[in-house]
Amino acid sequence: MPGEKAKDFKGTIRNLWRYMGAFKIGLIAVMIFAAASTVFNVIGPKILGNATTELFNGLIAKLTGTGSIDFGKVGHILLILMGLYGLCAVLSCAQGLIMTEMSQKMSYRMRKDISEKINRMPLAYFERNAVGDILSRITNDVDTLAMSLNQSVTQLITGVCTLVGVVVMMLTISPLMTLITLLILPVSALLVFGIVKKSQKYFMAQQVYLGKIDGHIEETFSGHDVVKAFNREEAEMNAFDETNGVLYESAWKSQFLSGLMQPIMNFVSNLGYVAVAVSGAMLAAAGTIAIGDIVAFVQYVKRFTQPITQMAQVSNMLQSMAAAAERIFEFLNEDEESLQVADPVSPEVIRGDVIFDHVRFGYLPDKPVIHDFTSEIKSGQMVAIVGPTGAGKTTMVKLLMRFYDVDAGSIRLDGHNVKAFDRNALRDGFGMVLQDTWLFHGTIMENIRYGRLDATDDEVRKAAKLARADHFIRALPGGYQMEINEEATNISQGQKQLITIARAILADNPIMILDEATSSVDTRTEHLIQKAMDTLLKDRTSFVIAHRLSTIRNADLVLVMRDGDIVEQGTHQSLLAQDGFYASLYNAQFEVSN
Repeated sequence: MPGEKAKDFKGTIRNLWRYMGAFKIGLIAVMIFAAASTVFNVIGPKILGNATTELFNGLIAKLTGTGSIDFGKVGHILLILMGLYGLCAVLSCAQGLIMTEMSQKMSYRMRKDISEKINRMPLAYFERNAVGDILSRITNDVDTLAMSLNQSVTQLITGVCTLVGVVVMMLTISPLMTLITLLILPVSALLVFGIVKKSQKYFMAQQVYLGKIDGHIEETFSGHDVVKAFNREEAEMNAFDETNGVLYESAWKSQFLSGLMQPIMNFVSNLGYVAVAVSGAMLAAAGTIAIGDIVAFVQYVKRFTQPITQMAQVSNMLQSMAAAAERIFEFLNEDEESLQVADPVSPEVIRGDVIFDHVRFGYLPDKPVIHDFTSEIKSGQMVAIVGPTGAGKTTMVKLLMRFYDVDAGSIRLDGHNVKAFDRNALRDGFGMVLQDTWLFHGTIMENIRYGRLDATDDEVRKAAKLARADHFIRALPGGYQMEINEEATNISQGQKQLITIARAILADNPIMILDEATSSVDTRTEHLIQKAMDTLLKDRTSFVIAHRLSTIRNADLVLVMRDGDIVEQGTHQSLLAQDGFYASLYNAQFEVSN
């Protein structure tokens, strides 16, 4: 509803004002400079009119033989005018410099706050929100806010001061002509804001479909191989043409309507000129107004319509600024996870004894994923967690690392509840290798060193050898100094997996978590990695989530999960001997492989 939108707009502006903090001083300075430069600029035509009057009177006196032009007085007036305009230019430059610096520093602070906020956000937020939307807040929304703030504040102040100043100066010249000029104000306002209201929906549609067409292009090109493989080029082109057509319609209508503003305002302004010319001529003939005052008044009429157009444009920018600020503050006000606790347990005590005591958890309160999970793991044990998709295997790891907290029961690490550790200190005790590999744009050496930033080159190479990655790395162009591109498409999926394993080996954490760590490598490489893992996981607690049950035969303990509960546990051989659910899973894989 309109009332609710107005309330949200005002609330967003208040939040923005509170957020500005120390920037308020700069904003106030900008307001003062902008107002002062506008006042000086408005006074200029009046002074110029005085010079014109002096020249006209002197010229008439010379023609009639009663006197001559006083060039000294005219020069004195012009020097004052030049000084006034010079001061106006200095103030305008100062307010522009301050406003630009302030808006950029504010955008810098916002990006910094958003970046720090991301590190304090719970994992649940990122799992229920699109990554692209979060990235849009830190890029597009911050840029829109900074640009709109930079332009709208000065234009708004200048527009208001100009409008008020022009009216005041016109009143000092001729109240009658001022009244005639003011008659065009409601006409101008009605036309301008009517155009703004009409074009606003097209501007909004343009932005929406511009985002859609960008998303479509990105999606199509990122999956170009799939599009080619399924011969979907024509279908994708049709979808693109449909979106592009809507974008075209909204874009040309918004630009056309916006372009009408200037000619309409020129038409209204010309009507003002005609009215001023007629009324001014009548007053000059009656001897009640000087020629210079008419010249100055014409200049003021020209400036009178500009602030109206300016403030109409500012209203669009303010709406964009408020929308961007609302999205930014919405993110900054999201709930954070508590990273620190009172009197935390020292992370130096982490050895690897883990107890799950009647753990119950659900991503939604009424839909539990883990019903009643109980298990005890001794330090140094290799624990395999197996079961069908959706059984809760990865969820248990997330609970152990406190990406989520249990709804009931407890998880104890070395006799301490995991909630007694600071989250960051707790997670320092874990190393992870996930099924979905993540590498950043940089050298292979840098990507492996990400596991321990102070590691030497020799330590990085040693970790790569243990992960059986050293051989293929040396065969690549540039070896360890080869640049991995942004999408990490210049190496294979299996090679990416080996690099992430080398990173985990280098980190050398007391507890290791492997979530389908060998899912993307061939059988021979998997066998080599398994040997390296046996060395890596020796005397250290490890949790291995695996669908390839052949990879966990040497596990000290196998936890078999189904529907959020442990249905079986034991060693690989003992579970096969029970001929239960685990045996059926294992034999099914064996039959498929044959």
